[in-house]
Amino acid sequence: MHFLDQIKRIERIDYLIRSKATGSPGELAETLSLSQSQLFEIIRFMKEEMGAPIFYCKEDQSYCYHTSVKFVCTLKYIDNN
Repeated sequence: MHFLDQIKRIERIDYLIRSKATGSPGELAETLSLSQSQLFEIIRFMKEEMGAPIFYCKEDQSYCYHTSVKFVCTLKYIDNN
């Protein structure tokens, strides 16, 4: 998978979490065309490497954030000449 595709996938997961619309892990994996183990690896990365305050709410049956956050990724070309 290409780098930009990974970023887009994280942005999509972020949007669904903020919307409280991820559904169960199985449903989210299906929505994203991933296996559950791939999904869990991305969620782990978002939590551990990016500091996302993600948890799974059994009551809402959705991933949620403990605090209000939004992931933003900006890539710029800088000419050093």
